[in-house]
Amino acid sequence: MTETSWDHSVDVLIVGSGNGAFTAALSSYEMGVTDVLIVEKSAEIGGTSATSGGGVWIPCNRYAKAAGANDSFDDAKAYLLNTTPPGAVPEEMVDSYLRNGPKMIDFLHERSDVRYETLEHYPDYYTNVEGSRTGHRSMEPARFDSSLLGDDVKRLRPSHHMMRLFSRIYFTQVEAALLTLQGPGWIKLTMKLIASWALDFAWLIKGNGLGRDVCTGAAGVARLWYSVKKRNIPLWASTPMQELIEENGRVVGAIIKRDGKLMRVQARKGVILAAGGFERNQQMREQYLPAPTSSDWSGGVEGNTGDAIQAGLKLGAATRLMDGAWWCTTVSVPGEPAPRLSVMEKSYPGSCIVNLRGERFANESQNYMAFQKDLYKKHTEAAPCSPMYQIFDARFRRDYIVGPLMTASLKPDWTIPKEWFETKLVGKANTVRELAEQLGIDADNLETTVGKMNGFAKTGKDLDFQRGDSAYDRYYGDPRFEPNPCLGAIDEAPFYAMRLEAGDFGTQGGLATNPDAQVLKDDGSAIAGLYAVGNCSAAVLPTYPGPGSTLGPAMTFAYQAAKHLSGFKD
Repeated sequence: MTETSWDHSVDVLIVGSGNGAFTAALSSYEMGVTDVLIVEKSAEIGGTSATSGGGVWIPCNRYAKAAGANDSFDDAKAYLLNTTPPGAVPEEMVDSYLRNGPKMIDFLHERSDVRYETLEHYPDYYTNVEGSRTGHRSMEPARFDSSLLGDDVKRLRPSHHMMRLFSRIYFTQVEAALLTLQGPGWIKLTMKLIASWALDFAWLIKGNGLGRDVCTGAAGVARLWYSVKKRNIPLWASTPMQELIEENGRVVGAIIKRDGKLMRVQARKGVILAAGGFERNQQMREQYLPAPTSSDWSGGVEGNTGDAIQAGLKLGAATRLMDGAWWCTTVSVPGEPAPRLSVMEKSYPGSCIVNLRGERFANESQNYMAFQKDLYKKHTEAAPCSPMYQIFDARFRRDYIVGPLMTASLKPDWTIPKEWFETKLVGKANTVRELAEQLGIDADNLETTVGKMNGFAKTGKDLDFQRGDSAYDRYYGDPRFEPNPCLGAIDEAPFYAMRLEAGDFGTQGGLATNPDAQVLKDDGSAIAGLYAVGNCSAAVLPTYPGPGSTLGPAMTFAYQAAKHLSGFKD
């Protein structure tokens, strides 16, 4: 083939099928560039966007305004500048995000089936910082009737199994908080969800085991995909990109693999990379990320092996933040399809997290990103912090869900698989010392740590790590506990432990971009015809300032890319 021969030709080629990819496709189409092709490496559609909680963090969005929220550009910027390390993100990227995020949401709301609901009570992750808010900056996707996708519903990647009741019935983020805590009304909600699923005979008869109404990440992707399908924008699944094609300093297309054959696809206006990070590439993890690190601990989807980043690097693209990820401790359960993210249960009163020396190393109730950054600061070969164990007692076991362990009434001890004990995923003993000895934890230190926690529970003050002092800490606390909803005694036998790893739900480092999402070289010049959004581009919100700090930028800069290549003025 010569450089000018093509097997297929479009205006815009989009690589990936998450929120960023679909937003780029929709925006390009609505801005007048209608010849668009989406290619996806996996057979399933949605990537990590679909398996996520689906939240989108965008201050001053239309849904927050409609609810009467008090917010401003200046406060949001002050908050971001106060939570982002100096020099980590160009200020022009922050400004562009805050100015264009609300415009992107308006654009999709007015022109597509994308709908979100404001999260009134979900706070920013650093509520002690100037400019923060205790709600209304994050949104979650409205429930969606997935039958509207037709036969394609079977190709929709479902939300993470931990965000589905019995792995089948979807629930929202707001409902998840109530169900996990088993707060007032949780039984009624559970019965309602089960009844809605079980009585949908027409849906179940078709062999659809998952509920018709999807929520969280799957709902966000489904709404975008449905809007794309309405416009007959083609999507080729099981079609990985092999490399980019550059001519005279401009990206003019890409080589893809479809049905076992290589194809040269021309992209007359540009290629938009939206193909995820490198969390499933162990070699890249060891090259860039802090130790310990393992792709087995990641909640990212299996296809995220850094293909788009590597393709950009071959063209001389610059990168930023390659040593970072969207950190979150995870629980790797034998036989489950992916690790579970440990988010809520760490905050509940009556437990603590310790390393193998039996010592706490951070505030367990702070946001998951900050907790694991503290973990890496404290981790040494002499005092490793991964694996770590969440320690709790019989009362905690009765009241709360911990990883794969439902409450004691829903999953009695005799039903816990023997393999979980044999692999030291779970521990159980009549005393704290016996529990420590069973798991290889320093027994003297663990007894001391638990004793201190019991003292903190009485006073309501964590003198070591200030657990429960911030509004975010208390969001996942139990309001039934006083004086601190995040602190409770660990003193009722038997005692339990759950192993956690230093995991993540994606990497945050990637190709450096400008406010138009153009990929940059080391000298700051743009690579013509090449754009990157989402986790294959460098993060704009690297400290994870609030729920939805990955999807918000992915969608906003997808919108920016479409504006740039189409010439659209908003």
